[in-house]
Amino acid sequence: MPKALLLENIHPFAAQSLRNHGFEVETLKGALGEDELIDALDGVDLLGIRSKTSVTRKVIDARPGLSAVGCFCIGTNQVDLDYAGKHGLAVFNAPYSNTRSVVELVICDIICLMRRIPAHTHHMKQGVWDKSAAGSHEVRGKTLGIIGYGNIGSQLSVLAEALGMRVVFYDIEEKLAMGNAHRCDTLNELLEQSDAVSIHVDGRKTNTGFFGEEQFAHMKQDAIFINLSRGFVADIDALKRHLDSGHISGAAVDVFPVEPKSSGDRFSTPLADEDNMILTPHIGGSTLEAQEAIGHFVSQRLEDYWEKGSTMLSVNLPQITLSSLPGTARIAHLHANLPGVLAKVNRVLGEENINIAAQALGTEGELGYVVTDVAQMPGEAALEALRHIEGTIRMRVIS
Repeated sequence: MPKALLLENIHPFAAQSLRNHGFEVETLKGALGEDELIDALDGVDLLGIRSKTSVTRKVIDARPGLSAVGCFCIGTNQVDLDYAGKHGLAVFNAPYSNTRSVVELVICDIICLMRRIPAHTHHMKQGVWDKSAAGSHEVRGKTLGIIGYGNIGSQLSVLAEALGMRVVFYDIEEKLAMGNAHRCDTLNELLEQSDAVSIHVDGRKTNTGFFGEEQFAHMKQDAIFINLSRGFVADIDALKRHLDSGHISGAAVDVFPVEPKSSGDRFSTPLADEDNMILTPHIGGSTLEAQEAIGHFVSQRLEDYWEKGSTMLSVNLPQITLSSLPGTARIAHLHANLPGVLAKVNRVLGEENINIAAQALGTEGELGYVVTDVAQMPGEAALEALRHIEGTIRMRVIS
């Protein structure tokens, strides 16, 4: 029986779905460190993680039998994707399933900060009745600057316009503006006119320290700042200085440079004593609706890969969409993208008089992936020959 390990409190739907497909499933609530993960992966075929567990080169080298990793979240920067692909480890994620949940939290943060709800709540808890409109504003008519206009940024754009906000955005790639949103040519152009700035860039390493002292200094007086993207993107110390000086009137932060691995662990941040501040524990996509959708989406990708060899929506392998083909055996051959591999696969099968019923090939970068449906199961000699074709990374028979 194949085995799956699901970490970090992934929605129960995923575990049940995998069990329904014949997997023995173990679930753990928290994340695991590198050595703990290596120990836990003994005999495991599929791994499910969220954002706190890292699949490093050491882990990949220690557990070559691991077939696929499902990231039950948007990001995949917790996995060494290139190294995983070159060692036959497929990686899948859920790039769209929690978009709405993140966007709704951003809208909530904008309204609360514009109305100074965190500050008023803090004063009330201290026994101070401060009924004042000073510093409180409607969001209607204000300008929202969105940095990163991908799935989340563009949907945020639509909802913000529905609230009566003017939307400007900045992205390093060409993006189609939604509604009446206006594209800015430079980041500073966006910062200088935005009453609220929300970051939605991805987790690539080059975005480390992307938003620092220089960017905060360019923001409008009394603007608000929101980061629900990655903890390493924004300089928290610089943010604190601009909050303390009164330049920035409020902020909401959901992601941090260093985060606890498990719920209930102690956490501290220099932003904790700020007045008009919303701090949330990386829950941008953590709604029941989103987690169920993610559980369904990623578990299905893992099941399709295991049962059919389908790499559709993999983030690190050539993508091939495959359906079931009853009455055949399927040979999935992942290899270095070298000339002649397909011909060598077919030559091996032809020498065994094995009829090919269907075949699909995909290449991407340094990798190639060919899936061959054959009328009968090849003998061990033919399988061994396929495994020893130059450039072979992983060969798997699916029947």
